[in-house]
Amino acid sequence: MALSMTEQTRKTPRARARMRAFWRDLVMLTKPRIIVLLVITCLCAMLVATNGNMDLLSWQLIAHTCLGLALSAGGANAVNMWYDRDIDAVMMRTRNRPLPGGRMKPGFVLFYGIALGVVSTAYLALMVNLWTAAMALSGYLFYVLVYTFVLKRRTVQNIVIGGAAGAFPPLVGWAAVQNNVADWVPWVMFSIIFLWTPPHFWALALRKNTDYTKAGVPMLPVVKGETETKIQIVYYMLLLIPVTLWMTLLHPSFGPIYFCSAVVLGLVWLYKCVRLMRTQGTELAMDAFKFSLSYLALLFAAMVADTFL
Repeated sequence: MALSMTEQTRKTPRARARMRAFWRDLVMLTKPRIIVLLVITCLCAMLVATNGNMDLLSWQLIAHTCLGLALSAGGANAVNMWYDRDIDAVMMRTRNRPLPGGRMKPGFVLFYGIALGVVSTAYLALMVNLWTAAMALSGYLFYVLVYTFVLKRRTVQNIVIGGAAGAFPPLVGWAAVQNNVADWVPWVMFSIIFLWTPPHFWALALRKNTDYTKAGVPMLPVVKGETETKIQIVYYMLLLIPVTLWMTLLHPSFGPIYFCSAVVLGLVWLYKCVRLMRTQGTELAMDAFKFSLSYLALLFAAMVADTFL
């Protein structure tokens, strides 16, 4: 029997709500907040790679590169959520994700993550160039195979080594403009993000230590304790700051804007990390973590400013 108009009216809003929830979960699987920062570093690298010659760039190239990178990173994040669904169900901050929340099936999420990786690689190869596709695929594979499958649950060095996965976007952006990654500059950008990742993530891990302990993930605060983690954060900051200043020697466009920005941003973040180290408890950890996000975005923005000014 055909549905009455009243029944159809009731079912349509429900169907729409379910569809909206489904699309929200698809986006959640990609970890969009992480992707935003990856795209920013990629775009900045593209601009720096022009050496001030905007004839090398077009809106189409920017759009294709950033979209392809977003799809690749989103796919890797989805596979990560598929693999980590057991520990995500234990941790407070992740237990409402689509898989532990029971809103999606594991097989679908795995297919979705792999499909995004395949599509992004083909898309970048066709619309940009092979070097760009290769760099994006390398980041995808490193995050999935090295960090997620091997390191995360086995070693306290998971974030240190695994941080390389998030350092590939500058190589993606540089390759999109130059069609190679033979220059030193994108690799120093890579190194900056690589060294930035441990103090950035460990500050968050200090606050989420209970979650990681419950899940049995050997993050540094779980294995070595709060005091050692705070010391390691400062140690990595002392490694990071000289590398950021080294950039002024490698790129002729980098002058006082970038140099002063690197010094000021580095000292401010170092101060927050030292203050965290010298204070009992983890109350100041989120302050250091939140500033680390601004630090990276502003540092790369300063590279762009000195390239064009």
